[in-house]
Amino acid sequence: MFKFPNPVNEVVARTVAGFVLLTSVVYVATGAFWVLLFLLFGFLVRVLNGPRFSPTAWMAIHLVVPLLPFDEKLVAGPPKRFAQGVGLFVVSVAVLVYLSGFEFYSKGLIGLLILFAALECLLGFCAGCLMFGVLMRLGIIPESVCLECNLTERQKRL
Repeated sequence: MFKFPNPVNEVVARTVAGFVLLTSVVYVATGAFWVLLFLLFGFLVRVLNGPRFSPTAWMAIHLVVPLLPFDEKLVAGPPKRFAQGVGLFVVSVAVLVYLSGFEFYSKGLIGLLILFAALECLLGFCAGCLMFGVLMRLGIIPESVCLECNLTERQKRL
């Protein structure tokens, strides 16, 4: 309980981002509040427990990724957890905005999520991971949080 995997299979992470992308598009197209709640639940359980209790992560791990022609690619877990936390924040605000009667703005926030989920899924660019790295370089996130990340950053500079 309350354990996020480290390392993370990037192919699984990108597949989950694909599910987030599709679910987000469904919300924007339909405005169905339960879809927004499903997004919220998914981000919450992934932040707290990694893929263990996430329906989309389970489908990615057990149904989709085994069919893909890609080899497993392991990446550091803490930046991915941070990215899930950013997604949780955005969807939480979208839920609050929706409940305040501003569905249009809620859809706008989820539109932002669509952009970043598409970048992760289609191009492998994780904006939350980039933010995590910047916060590490600024000393806001201590190096001890992600020793693997720090090692990777040093190797990049050499």
